[in-house]
Amino acid sequence: MKINLVVTSDGFRPATDEDYEAKKTLKRGTVVQCTIKEYRNYRFHKKYFALINCAWEYLNEQQRTFFYNNIDSFRKTVEVSAGHCEPVYNRTRNEWLDMPKSISFDKLTESEFSALYERVKDVLFSLFISNVNREDFEKELINF
Repeated sequence: MKINLVVTSDGFRPATDEDYEAKKTLKRGTVVQCTIKEYRNYRFHKKYFALINCAWEYLNEQQRTFFYNNIDSFRKTVEVSAGHCEPVYNRTRNEWLDMPKSISFDKLTESEFSALYERVKDVLFSLFISNVNREDFEKELINF
């Protein structure tokens, strides 16, 4: 069972209603073990995917076809272009390929994810949507 907690002056309290319900299943006096890990901002994580989705909408049909009309392939390409990758050797092609690293909550801290977000924005505007005004894009991003 995983429960997200908020640090208060009195100790910890459940972060959400779901966490509260999960905590209620524990009997009073039960000893539990926990690992403390700072929780990444879920809203910011959603904003990241909104950024990718919004940029995808600005691509023309030829660009989308290049990515096999697959937004996930586009996202991974952008992440590799932003330097969020690791080398993997492909035996079939006999070459090293850059593969995107995970962006899951347990793989990046909030500050690392924030830096990735900014690098991805730079890549989007320099390589994929350079003809789009940043201010207009930011306004459009709110709708996602």
